[in-house]
Amino acid sequence: MIPLNLGIRAHDLSADSREELADKVLKHDLSHIQLAVKKSFPEFAPDLRSISSGTASFISDYLQRMGIKISVLGCYINMASPDPQFRRRELDIFKHHITLANDYHAAVVGTETGSVGDGYTTKNFTEEAYQLARDSVIELTAFAEKFGVTVGVEAGINHPLHTSELALRLIKEVQSPNLKIIMDCANLISVENHQQQEAVVYNALNQLRDDIASFHLKDFIIENNQVKIVPVGTGWMNYDQILSFLKHDKPLMFASLEATVEPHVASAAAKLRDIYQALPD
Repeated sequence: MIPLNLGIRAHDLSADSREELADKVLKHDLSHIQLAVKKSFPEFAPDLRSISSGTASFISDYLQRMGIKISVLGCYINMASPDPQFRRRELDIFKHHITLANDYHAAVVGTETGSVGDGYTTKNFTEEAYQLARDSVIELTAFAEKFGVTVGVEAGINHPLHTSELALRLIKEVQSPNLKIIMDCANLISVENHQQQEAVVYNALNQLRDDIASFHLKDFIIENNQVKIVPVGTGWMNYDQILSFLKHDKPLMFASLEATVEPHVASAAAKLRDIYQALPD
């Protein structure tokens, strides 16, 4: 049987070195990581623009020897800031990561769209916010095309890209083979739609089927009338549709545990693998 290609967000594991990180990844029988160097190894990145190709090679060459892939190079920026100078700095940081992606042997450089305000604001749901994010994505993907790198954009319920419909619109309007979606179904869940999560997930998977680069696997509950993210396997997320998609539609697509820290990793991975294996072939 084709296995579930399961990985993890690297900074959800506590590790002081590339060797310790690799040991923990392999201990849980995981095959890849989403790596944000500044979060995992801050001493390697005094500034996000100072990360060198030597740093990238030092980390990734060792991981490769250990059989671990960097499925997503994390560079989460605010591409929708209305401050043009701040937005320019953010885009330049992301472009720097694009230039390093091949040194990391990374499949995708990933980000969310950010916010037009300081944190949550309803202004993120405006056409103007979407267009700010879209224009940034157009610039980033044009740059990525020169390096043969894929830009992965993640939708989130409180961001300018807050629905699967908008993610599909982005794909159609940017029209770049170097743009893909990082699918996090939990990020599409809200207080208002959580009881229809199966429909939300179904629509997202069907609308974006061939435009998905990888999956994040998270879990949630509703607490104090808010969505609260919890370790995988401890909340209300139904993984059947997602894992069926990974088993039958896109076998071996990268899927990463997220917001699931030690000591929850072993039980989360076991739960997902049990569901995956129980699905009909």
